Amino acid sequence: MWRGFTLQQFANQCYGNEYDLGKGRQMPVHYGSNELNYLTVSSPIATQVPQAVGAAYGLKMDKKDACAVTYFGDGGTSEGDFHAGMNFAAVLGAPVLFICRNNGWAISTPTSEQFRSDGVAIKGQAYGVRSIRVDGNDALAVYFAVKNARKMAVEEFRPILIEALTYRVGHHSTSDDSSKYRSVDEIEYWRTRRDPVARLRMFLQSNRWWDDENEDLLRQDLRTQMMSVLHNAESKKKPGLSNLFEDVYDVIPQNLKEQEQETQAIVGKYPKDYPSDVPLD
Repeated sequence: MWRGFTLQQFANQCYGNEYDLGKGRQMPVHYGSNELNYLTVSSPIATQVPQAVGAAYGLKMDKKDACAVTYFGDGGTSEGDFHAGMNFAAVLGAPVLFICRNNGWAISTPTSEQFRSDGVAIKGQAYGVRSIRVDGNDALAVYFAVKNARKMAVEEFRPILIEALTYRVGHHSTSDDSSKYRSVDEIEYWRTRRDPVARLRMFLQSNRWWDDENEDLLRQDLRTQMMSVLHNAESKKKPGLSNLFEDVYDVIPQNLKEQEQETQAIVGKYPKDYPSDVPLD
């Protein structure tokens, strides 16, 4: 949203309609925008880390006044791609920010069962990457850490690792029940005593930059906007079936053409077994 991705675009992606920039091919909440300069979110853990290093190295070769940024959780640091990416970044002097959200849990696996190191920041130091640990529940601390890290990455052509310590108060997904592997009291403590949004709101209110009236108006306005964009996204058609076979090859090979023809024929023969809002063209 900060870069300019609109609420309607978020809704279009979640519904996978004809206005979804990903053409309905991605899971919900896997956004991306070439115009706004960020890659599509990818589900496989940590695959984005070496990709970000490659993008950063390209920026360095083109002498761009910019850096790449990649985000991952503590579980991502247990993947080989994390270690490969960190080493490549250090050796190549790639201007990239590695931002790790260490929330203590990789789904149901706590950090204590993932590694014996003192968190994640020390892993960056082991690869020769300048690293810092920051309170991930302090919005201002994160802002200034990232701002300074970006300056170093761009001006000095070096990777920076930021470990933001936080906590996941919600379930990992709708199929996850986190009360099975951690106590309700622990979750409640972090939700009520360490909530970063409430913390920032108290800071703003203490400086008289915000109040309950503005809070209520903002929430009402956003709720109205959300209901509108969701209704609009739901009413739009899905991308055409032919989109399944495009955007990989410059010239579609014969085997994919045959697969498309076969798919069109099957859907045409059994229309009741396929969504009616997906055009066949």
